[in-house]
Amino acid sequence: MELIQRPRRLRGSDAVRRLCRETRLSPDSLIYPIFVDETLRGKRPIEALPGQFHYGLDAVCEAVSDCLAAGVTHCILFGLPREKDAVGSSAWAKHGVVQEAIRAIKAKYPNFYVITDVCMCEYTDHGHCGILCGQSVDNDKTLEVLAKTALSHVEAGADMVAPSDMMDGRVAAIRAVLDEHGYETTPIMAYSAKYASAFYGPFRAAAGSAPSFGDRKGYQMDPHNRKEALKECALDEAEGADILMVKPALSYLDVIRECSDAFDLPMCAYSVSGEYAMIKAAGAAGLVDEYRIMCESALSVFRAGANMLITYYAKELAQAIQKGDIG
Repeated sequence: MELIQRPRRLRGSDAVRRLCRETRLSPDSLIYPIFVDETLRGKRPIEALPGQFHYGLDAVCEAVSDCLAAGVTHCILFGLPREKDAVGSSAWAKHGVVQEAIRAIKAKYPNFYVITDVCMCEYTDHGHCGILCGQSVDNDKTLEVLAKTALSHVEAGADMVAPSDMMDGRVAAIRAVLDEHGYETTPIMAYSAKYASAFYGPFRAAAGSAPSFGDRKGYQMDPHNRKEALKECALDEAEGADILMVKPALSYLDVIRECSDAFDLPMCAYSVSGEYAMIKAAGAAGLVDEYRIMCESALSVFRAGANMLITYYAKELAQAIQKGDIG
């Protein structure tokens, strides 16, 4: 048979397959979530997220050390405060749990890159992502506390802030406050297209952030909507975001692709707790090869157009990249 085009020529060996890969991964593009509990000493396994831990302030540097040993140089911090109230005041406290975690990390590992999640749900006694007015979240009142929280993180030494609340105008509010206080070079990673997803369950158990009533559909995005994600990204870009994000990842690969194509800003994706937990559970049950599924799932997110990935598998993926199993 006379065939001029034989695509299999470029699949014949590992060497040529690696040479011709269209999508390449690097440990530098991985971000590891770290949960810091103000009430804890040492570390404690997170039941909802097998293989993950809550860290006390005395142990948070152990999490960083493990990251660095695996080749991961970026984290995103989530705080579990000792006390909560209606307005989440511990979120912007000078000596709050995240602020102290940043100081501890930077004192020992000054070059480790620390991103902080900026939201109110872990700090409010009602579990919603902002200031309540009756039974709903008041958008504009919430902007003030989000900006104060972001500023407190940066003053403690955070390298980047990542607002995840989905309030309208929060990027502009944070940018204005940071610039006013001389932090005009601090980047903002916006959770731009954050969907009201069923995939967040294990995280809410881990962070103690489930709402005590109602849900978050009034501010997080409707999973039915695609064009709205483009609108949200455009607004965040116009307000001064430096990085855009789509969350969750696997069920929204189409959204990652469209937003990546439409905007010149770097694109982050968050492979959320439910995605991780499902792979873990299926692997533990012997239904799938956990390692290969982990690699293939991450690859799909980068192939869809993400430049970076927040993932609970960051350490394992970094090692897989270094071994040549993915990347």
